[in-house]
Amino acid sequence: MKKIINPWIGIDGYNCFGCCPTNDAGIKMEFYEDRDEIISFWQANEHYQSYLNTLHGGIQATLIDEIAGWVVFHKLQTIGVTNRLNVVYKKALHIDEKITLRASLKEQKRNVAFIEIRIFNANNELCTTAEAVYFCTSKEKAKQEMKFEGCKTEN
Repeated sequence: MKKIINPWIGIDGYNCFGCCPTNDAGIKMEFYEDRDEIISFWQANEHYQSYLNTLHGGIQATLIDEIAGWVVFHKLQTIGVTNRLNVVYKKALHIDEKITLRASLKEQKRNVAFIEIRIFNANNELCTTAEAVYFCTSKEKAKQEMKFEGCKTEN
């Protein structure tokens, strides 16, 4: 497993809620590549609670949307925007445990990417599944409009 280098660090105005390490209100996700999958490990706190000790479903959707974007960044080497997000909550996630997100590109049709995402609890039980559909831009447009130079892993 290799850590993915955040390509946005150092770009003026970067303050993503999902992945910016200096956004005090953000969730500060980090990502790793493991073969075909992008993986993130995340630990909630009481600010992300819905019912007692339960991770809010909207926060789960945010985690899912963010990791799907990183599949586009790293696997397709471009940027995109969310078109559709279909989330199935199977089992409650608790805020006092570290969770694992796994995402992979299932299909690409022209500029549309179909991404499968799964969230596991600390006992490696599948708790949430999702499909994200992203509209992707060309690599040239990603570079011109968003200063995206590519997304690499550490050695």
